[in-house]
Amino acid sequence: MARHHLVLDLETQKTLDQVGREHIHRLKVSVVGIYDYGLDRYDVYEEHQIRELEERLKQCDLLIGFNIRRFDLPVLAPYLFSSVDSLQVLDLMEEIEKVRGHRVGLHSVAQATLGSTKTGHGMDAVTLFHQGKMEELKKYCLNDVKITKEIYDYGCREDRVYFISNRDWKKYEIPIHWKETDAVKKEPAFPTSLF
Repeated sequence: MARHHLVLDLETQKTLDQVGREHIHRLKVSVVGIYDYGLDRYDVYEEHQIRELEERLKQCDLLIGFNIRRFDLPVLAPYLFSSVDSLQVLDLMEEIEKVRGHRVGLHSVAQATLGSTKTGHGMDAVTLFHQGKMEELKKYCLNDVKITKEIYDYGCREDRVYFISNRDWKKYEIPIHWKETDAVKKEPAFPTSLF
């Protein structure tokens, strides 16, 4: 039976400087990218398509993300009929924070664990949205989904991930316990229209 696990990342229309950290829900979604383990497929949704995404969220038994509880879900919540609190969530950043005692960035974990990096910064995504460069924005978002998925898969296989400290620029191991016995190991294709 296919797993109903989704990896999710979203980009916003506004910045935290514009709305304030206490009003994350006002950032507004530009695009939401997901990877679906059951379908072995990446998909991306624009703001007006979030109702379709919600149907998939209702089917999912685990939603995986990086800083998803503090950022992605509060941004997504105003668009959903169902409460985001009803979702079973694995926040990789929170799991790492439990071990390290402090937060680490996706870029740092990807660089140390996978030897790959993010393709830009969240501000770049806001700029792309306002320039109407939706295909570039979708590609950027799905790259973050792919990185998050690969970090999750690596952690499932190895029971550890790594990060590079911004204090001494050394690589550190982080033991983790999010192992799934049926972790997907193969790499799916991105939607070809985006590349």
